[in-house]
Amino acid sequence: MNRTELIGALAERTESDKKTATAFLNAFTEVVTESVSKGDPVAISGFAKFAKVFRPERQGRNPATGETITIKASNKVRITPLKAFKDAVLASR
Repeated sequence: MNRTELIGALAERTESDKKTATAFLNAFTEVVTESVSKGDPVAISGFAKFAKVFRPERQGRNPATGETITIKASNKVRITPLKAFKDAVLASR
C-alpha cells in the first residue's frame, strides 16, 4: 500500500473525504517526526513505537578489503512493532 492508497483507505474508514484524510496523515507524520527528532519517543498503543536511538562509535570491517575501520557514532531511527500489531499480522498467515 502506498501513500495514495493509504489516504483512500483512511478516507473510507473515517467516512470523510480524501482532503481531510490527507490533512490528518500530514499532521500525524509531522507530529511524530518533530517529537522523535527532539528525542521524545512516540508509542501508539497496539501499533508501534517510534524512537531516536544513539549508536556509539564501534569497530567494523570493510567488506571489500577486510580492513578494520572505525564507524562513527550516529543517531538512528527505530520503529518497533508492538505486541497487538504483531499478533494481528502473524495471526493472518
